[in-house]
Amino acid sequence: MSDKMNMTIAQARDALRKGDFSAVELAEASLAAVTASKPLNAFVHDTSDIAMNQAKAADARIKAGDAPDMCGIPIGMKDLFCTKGVNSQAASAILDGFKPEYESTVSQKLFDNGAVMVGKLNMDEFAMGSSNETSTYGNVINPWKVDDQDLTPGGSSGGSAAAVAANTCLAATGTDTGGSIRQPAAFTGITGIKPTYGRCSRWGIVAFASSLDQAGPMTKDVRDAAIMLEAMCGYDPKDSTSADIPVPNFEAALTGDIKGKTIGIPKEYRMDGMADEIEKLWADGTAMLKDAGAKIVDISLPHTKYALPAYYVIAPAEASSNLARYDGVRFGHRAKLEAGDGITEMYEKTRAEGFGAEVQRRVMVGTYVLSAGFYDAYYNRARRVRALIKKDFDDVFATGVDAILTPATPSSAFELGKEVADPVEMYLNDVFTVTVNLAGLPGISVPAGLDSKGLPLGLQLIGKPWEEGDLLNTAFALETAIGFDAKPTHWWA
Repeated sequence: MSDKMNMTIAQARDALRKGDFSAVELAEASLAAVTASKPLNAFVHDTSDIAMNQAKAADARIKAGDAPDMCGIPIGMKDLFCTKGVNSQAASAILDGFKPEYESTVSQKLFDNGAVMVGKLNMDEFAMGSSNETSTYGNVINPWKVDDQDLTPGGSSGGSAAAVAANTCLAATGTDTGGSIRQPAAFTGITGIKPTYGRCSRWGIVAFASSLDQAGPMTKDVRDAAIMLEAMCGYDPKDSTSADIPVPNFEAALTGDIKGKTIGIPKEYRMDGMADEIEKLWADGTAMLKDAGAKIVDISLPHTKYALPAYYVIAPAEASSNLARYDGVRFGHRAKLEAGDGITEMYEKTRAEGFGAEVQRRVMVGTYVLSAGFYDAYYNRARRVRALIKKDFDDVFATGVDAILTPATPSSAFELGKEVADPVEMYLNDVFTVTVNLAGLPGISVPAGLDSKGLPLGLQLIGKPWEEGDLLNTAFALETAIGFDAKPTHWWA
């Protein structure tokens, strides 16, 4: 593999500007790495022609002195983002062959900043999953291995996480509905940030749960996350939930100085049966932040225990509404009909063939909780719990807490196939992350160490709304103190 692919965004940006190599050469190195990584099944749609044209345009901008920070940087694009003229299927058979005539706002912003798309990335179908095993393309394999076991890269942004961890691209887009950026980032030893709800436009991103979905970057380190997040953010009049507030220079916020900051440690995140390794990781991270000058305080988020049940009512309810548009009439897959079949049979057969088992399960749950007689009992009650969860965070931040430190996941990456047969066990992977989405807050996962099997573990920092710069700086201080530099062995090439 080319040494160029070992670089961070920041290193490649500086090297491109100095003329150490061209954007075309960097794109070629990335595309070669993508080809070599086929055993991981991270990339599902080839965009090499687009990449080379974008790289040539990036070189022209660099030569002209008009080079934004992402100019010439090879990235992967999660299959949930609509990309003009390129298959955008959300890893679902029901969108087979769908090529949009428009570009998502986030991908357009990245292209406007000179980013080079080297391919579309695998994911859980419609972003529903925590292991990347619900994809119509087949599962992604984590670049990290133990005893030749194939491990999950996490989900739903498993392809994005695996691609970055395997050095096939320098960064990737992800989306996070209940932890789908932060959990796979933790499982693969990379950094992933979910910004405040409304910070990145959702326009052109295939919807799962509209009040929870949020795009974010998946990168090799915190500085890269700051650089890429700035390029992705900004007000979009096409998205009614997009916030019309300025986008700061997130990289400039990375001073590493957190003296006087107050970090909260929530007692409710100490779950019964939590692994000793996770407990120690959390304690070590707390001590590092204290050594860096932060004040550590114990806090309470009393409604945390209701977060998972509330999430798994609200998210399927919104999904059942969003996925009703996939009917075989206008785009995507349409089932073959028999003589005498009408519109109802077409809907039923198309959805039965096109939606996978997990999507069908969530649509059925969502339809049930929205139905007459159950709407108040389940959906409205879950909405009220969500308001209480948000109030918990508001109350804590009102006391002067600047950020909250928690584990990112309850374990390291697990073996493929181990949990997919038990939906409840799979849903528990989101136990530390769903509260952030329910409250609309920014959260970031940073690699913090290895477990006894040699697999990466992550720590999560949760910040105040719209304070991603401050959150990134705290994460930068934690990252610096940890000094995590472990990499997976290059077994797939």
